[in-house]
Formats: sequence, structure tokens, C-alpha cells
Amino acid sequence: MCGITAYIGPRNAYPIVINGLKRLEYRGYDSAGIMLFDGQGLQLSKTKGKVSDLEEITNNDEKRKNGNIGIGHTRWATHGVPNDTNSHPHVSNSGELVIVHNGIIENYDTIKKELIKRGYTFKSDTDTEVLVNLIQEVKKNEGCKLGKAVQLALNSVIGAYAIAVFDKAKPDELIVARLGSPIAIGIGENNSEFFIASDASPFVEYTKNAVYLEDEELAIIKLGREVRVRRIHNDELIKASVQKLQLSLEEIEKGGYDHFMLKEIHEQPKAITDTFRGRLLVEQNFIKLLGIDSYREKFLNANRVIIVACGTSWHAGLVGEYLLEDMARIPVEVEYASEFRYRNPVITENDVIIAISQSGETADTLAAIKLAKERGAFVYGICNVVGSSIARETHTGTYTHAGPEIGVASTKAFTTQITVLTLMALKLGREKGTIPEKEFVKYLNAMDRIPQQVEKLLEIDEHVKYIASVYKDATNCLYLGRGFNFPVALEGALKLKEISYIHAEGYPAAEMKHGPIALIDENMPTFVIATKHGHYEKVVSNIQEIKSRSGKIIAIVTEGDITVKEIADHCIEIPETEEALTPLLTTIPLQLLSYHIAVMLGKNVDQPRNLAKSVTVE
Repeated sequence: MCGITAYIGPRNAYPIVINGLKRLEYRGYDSAGIMLFDGQGLQLSKTKGKVSDLEEITNNDEKRKNGNIGIGHTRWATHGVPNDTNSHPHVSNSGELVIVHNGIIENYDTIKKELIKRGYTFKSDTDTEVLVNLIQEVKKNEGCKLGKAVQLALNSVIGAYAIAVFDKAKPDELIVARLGSPIAIGIGENNSEFFIASDASPFVEYTKNAVYLEDEELAIIKLGREVRVRRIHNDELIKASVQKLQLSLEEIEKGGYDHFMLKEIHEQPKAITDTFRGRLLVEQNFIKLLGIDSYREKFLNANRVIIVACGTSWHAGLVGEYLLEDMARIPVEVEYASEFRYRNPVITENDVIIAISQSGETADTLAAIKLAKERGAFVYGICNVVGSSIARETHTGTYTHAGPEIGVASTKAFTTQITVLTLMALKLGREKGTIPEKEFVKYLNAMDRIPQQVEKLLEIDEHVKYIASVYKDATNCLYLGRGFNFPVALEGALKLKEISYIHAEGYPAAEMKHGPIALIDENMPTFVIATKHGHYEKVVSNIQEIKSRSGKIIAIVTEGDITVKEIADHCIEIPETEEALTPLLTTIPLQLLSYHIAVMLGKNVDQPRNLAKSVTVE
């Protein structure tokens, strides 16, 4: 979603804010803007396009780069098309107030009509310009300070927001607030400077101390004074909780790779290892998950598990369904969070809800969590970002420890989510006695080998790159899998769609005859996951049905496979492992394939069009 950066302090704000916007480019955006205050007037620059386009504008006029206070924004369009006028920051009619905003004000039209009656005019089509003028109107009518005006205005709006507001009459102060969209405040030594951003990546090299606002909190940031936090709805003063950042600058740089996505694909052996470090205790034949240990009876007595997630996390949840039902014999349902929250679901106190999100900020998943908690369910979170909203909203949970994932197309988040779900299924299976001890030990040892096997798979990159060159001009693709690898087929298709813009669909292999087979011809590549375990013979039959209709087959097979190799046009081998663990391996070549096709087509791999890393609005 939209990215916010701001700075107030003794330094020149421009390079801090511009570099911060570059750090937030992974969130996805279509326009960018910056405001600097030089002590005299506002210097406003904004444009449709990338941060690099914004830099061209400011580089042509040095006065646009002066000032010790600055706020910047990358916009993902909601209200109003992407253009220069709709770009943020927005300025109030008085010319005094400036705002940047991530989110949606749902009742903006009603407020706008009322403000027009009061003589206000609007240049843009955005809800954000309405909000800044509402704040101006409240400040004028109530005769109050900016912080109070923002608080009163926000009590009148419906929707989601993270905002930063500046008043040129108070040049040593910024107001920030959040509801549904994240905002972090970096604190300089002795409160001599402050950094504001949608996440900590824009200011990690300047400070390790940060405050993360909770929903419905507003912060008054004033130079030389501690951050003052208040509840928006009742004005309660809250003690700001300062956290130490674990993020390092090296983690959010490309490290010699051409793209973040490629870097993150290659980081998966380490990410998986970090995810089960201290949890997968092979020598003791034990799995340690504090979230389950502390709430053991909740899981053992659960009538069912409901997994809620969106996008790639939903695909991981589907793998989790297979794992939990197979190993722990617990009934599992997997729901799109966006549907779950609105369809009046049947939830009881005996249900366990598992919410999965890489960012921990996904709006629909957060809403699903709140709904489940209201109805008495126990909620377990799986997310990557420490201190995120989902981590705070859930009763307990597990961090994936994948490290920062900057590429919009999720890779290491997917495999680490599956890793956590596998550990959960194995642990619960052992606790319930539904998995024999000998099989449990076999799985532990197989899990322990997975990072090395992924490392080995990454060595076939050139082979995958060649296959990508053969099929890069395809306009449609099918992905087929069965059992544990059906969700991998869905994920493989999603990756290709996301970054190459080639239409692709994933199906259970057996469902091919119920419609998709009509699409098969010599121009339709079909990617089939055909590992030797599970329903191998059935998948072989599906492959033969495709070949008999002149379809092109790219198969992912187990090392040493002979049968499929004789039929398929191309084969990619994975190391042998337990059937339930194959998704951790079969997904790797599909990620590489999508990456190479997108690069060959000249697409923006890390920032695909129209997409955002963290979807914090509906």
C-alpha cells in the first residue's frame, strides 16, 4: 500500500525522506510526492510515476530540496486516478496544513459536500484532500491546537488511515495517527530528531529506537520532548512503548542480486533454518512451539481449525489443511479472509482460528481476527513482522523469522509459513498420538535436511532459465498438482501472473478433465507437479491425456524418475523427501521459472503493476 516517510530535526530532510520513499517502493505505488518546509514556505513536489521521476523534478530546482522538516508519500490509487494532482502530499485551502495519508475515508463524499457548502474548493479527486480540509475546519471552528483538531476530525471519519500532518505555524511539530494502517516513529537521541514511516526500513540506519502506534492512537511529535500518544476516541494519554529494532541495513539491500525477488528466493535455505531454529530439536526428538505449549488444551480440544489468509498466505494455509488433517487428525477449513469476515460465519468457542500474513498488517485478515475474537474463538497468528498488528491482535502465535521480504511476489514468506504449519502439525500429531513415534522421528530428520535440499535445488537455476526462455512468449499456462502439491500449483500460477502478467491457472490434476482440458493444444504449456509419492500413477495418466492433445508438459519430478521423463517435454528434478514436505521443494523451481520469464519479458519484477506488498485497505 501507500508509503509514508517524514523527518523533523536538525538534518536536511530531503535525502532522508527521498531515500525513505525508495525503501518503501516495495509496497507498490503509482505516484510520489514530497513537501519540505524551509522556515519560510512550503516546497511541494509531486508527480505521477516513480520516485526517480520525483527526483528529476527536485533536481531541476535546488530550493525544492531545502528544509529540516519533510514529509513524503508513495501513492497506490484508491480515490482518483494516478496523476500529478491526486498525488500526495495535499495542502489545505488555507495553505497552512499538509497531509499524507495511507488508507480510505469511506464517508469522504458526505464530508466533502458539507465543506463545499462552507466555501471550500478541491483540486483533486482524493479523499485525502477532504480530510486535510476537515482538519482545517475543525481547527478554525474549535480554536484548538493541531493535535486536538486532528483528533476531533478523525472521530468524524469512517475508514482506515495512517496519516502525518504538518502545520507551518508549528514548525517543530508533526502529528501522526493510525487506524488499520501501520505507522512507526523513529526516535533520535534525546528526542532531538524524529523519523516517521510506514515501517522501520526508511530510518534503520539513523536509530534503533521506535514507537509503533496501535489502532486508534494519535502521536504528537515535538522536538526536544518525548512522543506523546493519545487515544483518538476518548483522549486517554498512553505511555509510548519504545521498542528496539532488530532490522539491519544489510537485510533490506539487494546484496549483489539483480532483484530483491531473486535474493529472497536464494535466501530460503537460511530462512527455513531460521524458522525452525530452537523449535526443531532433532537430537531430542522434540518440537518446541511456545504458542502451542502455552495453549495445549485449546488445540487438543478444538472441534476444528479455521485458517484465514489472503493471496500467497492462503495457499500456505491450504498446505496447512493437508498437514493438520493428515498428521493431527483435526478438521480444517481454509477461508479467504475477505470472504470470511463478511459472510456471517459460524464460529464457536471451541474453534481455533489460525491467521496467516507475511506483513501482519493485511486489512481483511485483521478484520477476520477481530470477528473471531468477538465470537469467542481462540486465535493463533503466523506472521513475519515482529510487533505487527496481527502479532498484537492474536492470543498467541509463531513468527516465521523469514527476515524482511521486499519483493512484492512472496517467496521465502511462503516456504517459511509452510515450515511453521508443518512443525505445528507434527507437534499436535505427537501430542494427540495420531502420528506414530517412528514416523515422527522420520519427519524430524527429513525436515532437518530441507534447507540443504533447497540449496541443491537452487543450483539448477540455469536449467530453469532455459525452460523459461522456451515458454516466455506463452499467453496462457496451466499448473496442475495433486494432494499436498495442489496448493503449490495454485501458488506457481499466481507467481507467473503477478510478475510476468501471463494468464495462468492452477488446478487439481484430476479436475483437468472437468473443463481445462478444452484449452489444451500445442500452444498451451502445462506445468505438472509429479513427484513419486502420493498419487503418482494418477498424475502420469493426466500427463498422457495432455500429451495426446499435443500439449506441452513441463514436469517437476523426483530425482531418478524415468516414467514422466519419457513423456514430458522438460523435467525439473527435486531431491527425494517425505510426501508431506514436498511443497517446500516443488515451489522453488516454479518461483525461479516465474522470475526468469518476467525478466526476459522486461517486467518490473520487484514492483509489478497494480500490486502492493501489504494490502492495508479493502
